[in-house]
Amino acid sequence: MDLLTFGRIGVDIYPLQHGVGLADVQTFGKYLGGTASNVAVAAARHGHSAAVITAVADDPFGAYLHHELRRLGVDDSYVIDIAGGPPTPVTFCEVFPPDDFPLYFYRYPTAPDLLVRPEDLPLPAIADATVFWSTVTGLSQQPSRDAHFAAWRHRGPVSGDRHTVLDLDWRPMFWTDPAQASAVIAEALPLVSVAVGNREECEVAVGETDPDRAADALLDRGVRLAVVKQGPAGVLAATADERIEVPPLPTTVVNGLGAGDGFGGALVHGLLAGWSLSRSIAFANAAGAIVASRLECSTAMPDSAEVDAAIERGRA
Repeated sequence: MDLLTFGRIGVDIYPLQHGVGLADVQTFGKYLGGTASNVAVAAARHGHSAAVITAVADDPFGAYLHHELRRLGVDDSYVIDIAGGPPTPVTFCEVFPPDDFPLYFYRYPTAPDLLVRPEDLPLPAIADATVFWSTVTGLSQQPSRDAHFAAWRHRGPVSGDRHTVLDLDWRPMFWTDPAQASAVIAEALPLVSVAVGNREECEVAVGETDPDRAADALLDRGVRLAVVKQGPAGVLAATADERIEVPPLPTTVVNGLGAGDGFGGALVHGLLAGWSLSRSIAFANAAGAIVASRLECSTAMPDSAEVDAAIERGRA
């Protein structure tokens, strides 16, 4: 398998009226959501085999998510159905372009995807995947935290064209405080080869917001590739031997919430293709800009031809 992700899934309930609060929204769209699931969809749009390890409730929204994963080209064989537990979560947002998109997660006190246990893991698939992608959200509660560490330890050291990615994906509402997250991330970083995050997420992970210092700190923790997303300032990516900066691709922002997931799936495409660092980051940057120009996340993911066309015209 090209890509196996592990982490959050849910139903995104996004407003079809923009520039107003939820109390004034009249109609909504329903979409597959959750970072790990969106990244898998994005990679599938680029032609890769992709699956996700996660869990849903045995309820109608859980059935919907199974269907949507399959419809969007993602293998749902490792999606666990949990009966008698918390419901499949939903997430609402408000849309105030270009940079204000409040999120409201309905996944308390927990969600099915945080109940995945070490004994639930498809260990052969984890070992065999060319890219294994996890998120920091999955480390926020037990038993999911233990399951993530079990997965990384089973996968073991990676080299060459195999990659273990940690999406820093800091969501403060899922943690007791930033210090708790920092301590857990510090344990995780030596077990992965790629770390991806924005400046706020890097501050939680390694105590740095300056992009160069954040990249250096991530490399010092043992990753081979550090990617620091800077929003309107572009993206910095660094290895031990190379450091590149890619400027933002101009776009008209509709909803910025899925841009990071589109970036992630496109980065996976570049890693799988063995592209140069500069080509991979430029491609991922353009994919994220395209998703930001659309309302939804999963169904907004572009294919490779769309990304190439955006790069050629210099605008998403």
